[in-house]
Amino acid sequence: MSTVSTKEFSLLNHKPALFVLFFTEMWERFSYYGMRAIFVLFLTDSFADGGWEWSRERALGLLAIYTSSVYITPLIGGIIADKLLGYQKAVALGALVMTLGHASMALETETTLYLGIAFLIIGNGLFKPNVTSMVSGLYDKYPERKDGAFTIFYMGVNAGGFLGVLLCGFLANNLSYSWGFGLAGIFMFLGTLQFWFGRNIFENVGKAPNKNNKKVDLTTEVDPKNAILVDTEVQEDTTNRKIQNDRYIVVGLLAFFTVFFWWAFEQASGSMNIFARDYTQRALSGNAALTFKIVDVLVSTVPLLIISWVLLKLFGQTFKQISLSNIVLGISFLSIWGFVIWKLSIIFSSETTEIEASWFLILNSLFIIFLAPLFSKWWESKFNPSAAVKFGIGMILLGIGFGALAYGSSDIPQGAKTASVSLIWLVLAYLFHTMGELCISPVGLSYVSKLVPAKKIGMMFGIWYLVNAVGNFLAAKTGSYIDPIVEKYSMSYFFLIFTIIPAVVGLIFLVLNPLIKKLMHGIR
Repeated sequence: MSTVSTKEFSLLNHKPALFVLFFTEMWERFSYYGMRAIFVLFLTDSFADGGWEWSRERALGLLAIYTSSVYITPLIGGIIADKLLGYQKAVALGALVMTLGHASMALETETTLYLGIAFLIIGNGLFKPNVTSMVSGLYDKYPERKDGAFTIFYMGVNAGGFLGVLLCGFLANNLSYSWGFGLAGIFMFLGTLQFWFGRNIFENVGKAPNKNNKKVDLTTEVDPKNAILVDTEVQEDTTNRKIQNDRYIVVGLLAFFTVFFWWAFEQASGSMNIFARDYTQRALSGNAALTFKIVDVLVSTVPLLIISWVLLKLFGQTFKQISLSNIVLGISFLSIWGFVIWKLSIIFSSETTEIEASWFLILNSLFIIFLAPLFSKWWESKFNPSAAVKFGIGMILLGIGFGALAYGSSDIPQGAKTASVSLIWLVLAYLFHTMGELCISPVGLSYVSKLVPAKKIGMMFGIWYLVNAVGNFLAAKTGSYIDPIVEKYSMSYFFLIFTIIPAVVGLIFLVLNPLIKKLMHGIR
């Protein structure tokens, strides 16, 4: 067993450096999900409401190109970091390019829209695989703690998604779409500064490889013959090639079936967003309106209080070491609190209550903030299930969520363009989708880092995100057929497709569990 230093794992039983990456990823996801929450709504909204009146098919088609492309470029970005820049410089450069992308989109012309999308795609390619690789590098000597570390890191992903959707959606709805796009860019820039000023905490993890500074990220894995822990650099010479090839097969299987997860899950920013706007009862009055206002206060403040508490813990551990990074982070959070208080004051002073369509997207991030620590503890306990079982459970939970939507929309007439379905079905869907996501997305990243040799981590994360690209492209393309499917069949039929397929894939995972465990050769 690897020796664990109490001092080294001094922040919530994890490394303080993990939480620097936590907040870096949080700001990047703030910008990404904040922008994406209003993207399709902006393109399809009427001119009178500040939109461009694109057809749903055209808007979702552009979304398909964008969401798939941001997961293609990480393959290139991972290779560039592995060979030239190193993870630290790649992350900083990617964040800066994405800032330019959000600024371009805020100008709201067709030229700057496409230019902004191009910047976001390029910047994400440099950022996404390499910040993940840095998380892996921090825990190379402690592979048994990686599942928990990636789950905590995933909290940062969704904390950013939560705040981005909450505030960008609100500004877009109450001021203009330009304000929503612009706010995403502001916090992306602040995230860039926070990361760069705090890079000393990572020591050698993520530095550029060169003749005098070779990348020496070491990992410990189980040698199946001798049942001892060995360095990855040694392992490549001593471990049977067949064993490593078997592990590559596992990565391939996980990657292939993950396509189906993202194909269904990413309906959130497309067809589910449209369902929230056009088919869900969002206008509230009387006690229902008051209840929602109270819920919105709790939803807006409680997660932010939790994240602020983590921030204060980080300050206490690292302020002397990375003071400028902490100052930027503190200014960012004070700004967030200012926006949230302003938002709540407007909501409570308003005589009418209508839930923004993008508001429902925060539920995924909200549930993750509360559930991720529980799942992290589960993965670190003696009841930790195998990789295939985790993936199988996740897919089945995803299918159950869409089953709730299929049932809730069963009364919508064939071909209807609008309806007033109870919002409870969307809430249930996001709850089950979130639990499914926690079983698949962070766990998948963890297993890639454990099954692949250290020197190939950046490239393999890039390939993993390439799989996500396929899933995101198929998600948006399938979602673009919502109108013809509803016209020919029904809305319930549309969601039933996403109920059955993930459930079947989940059952396949459970059946394959013995084979996958065998191919992993001792990796858990």
